[in-house]
Amino acid sequence: MPTAVFSHPDCAGHLTGPGHPERPERTSALLSAIESALPAMCGRVKEFEGRHATEEELALVHPEAHIERIRSKAVRAAESNSIVFIDPDTAVAPGSWDAARAAAGTVLAAVDAVASDSVANAFCVVRPPGHHATADRAMGFCLFNNVALAVRHAQRKGLDRALIVDWDVHHGNGTEAIFYEDPSVFYLSLHQAPHYPGTGSRQHRGHGAGTGTNLNLPLPPGLPAGRYVGELLTGIDAALSAFRPDIIFISAGFDAAYGDPLSGFTLTPDDFYRLTEYLKGVAEGGCDGHLVSTLEGGYNLEGLRDCGLAHLRGLAGLPDLEPTRG
Repeated sequence: MPTAVFSHPDCAGHLTGPGHPERPERTSALLSAIESALPAMCGRVKEFEGRHATEEELALVHPEAHIERIRSKAVRAAESNSIVFIDPDTAVAPGSWDAARAAAGTVLAAVDAVASDSVANAFCVVRPPGHHATADRAMGFCLFNNVALAVRHAQRKGLDRALIVDWDVHHGNGTEAIFYEDPSVFYLSLHQAPHYPGTGSRQHRGHGAGTGTNLNLPLPPGLPAGRYVGELLTGIDAALSAFRPDIIFISAGFDAAYGDPLSGFTLTPDDFYRLTEYLKGVAEGGCDGHLVSTLEGGYNLEGLRDCGLAHLRGLAGLPDLEPTRG
């Protein structure tokens, strides 16, 4: 079975204004690179167009008031032919309602494909990103929490226990908050600290029935890449020793790459290949290969392209192009 790349053209309609790092060129650059690389991928990768999430699906995580708030902001933006800001970082344009529903629904479509064994695994190249969005608040470039919605969608399909591995350089405060008391979801985050949004302490391990299903790995900037990779691999093993997932999700933020303007981490494309290869093996060995990755951050277009391609090659079981590790 092929690895699927899911995307949706409406994601380009989320405009954020001049100079904003979370811009439409992020997904267009990565998708263009994937298109160029497809002939060399020997049929191991196939592209699919996603869909819009329904309001019923958005309500799996987000209350009606939050859904309506995003819709009304987009209406206001359309009426004024402008961009409306929820906070200094988080924009809503006339096309953002469709873009946000397309981002969420495309990840749900990927879950459908993986759960039905139509594809081996999936990489969702979507925007706006999602892991900072809480159930009732848009923030940090994020409107709806795509990966949280995907988890709830998977659970409706009988994939009851989900492991989320978040390697974005920023802590996924929204994802953590949504599942903090939920024993059916293990959230693991490697992130830079101190850094936005200021959450993600090692002491935060979950609460109530969810105690022990939250693992934060905050690290300072500027360490050797191997330190970050080793810490995350150790964290994955720790999570798996305590939790047996039916499906694995990756919040794939490539802002942890060397040279990203919003990061002090130093990961290379080969590091992301190595992490992906490991998680693919975990999924194949323990949860029938069920693995869905969704794009979060990554703001240096060259780094996003190169690391995203390495990630895709890892998912597809293709050789690493430029190994650098010893």
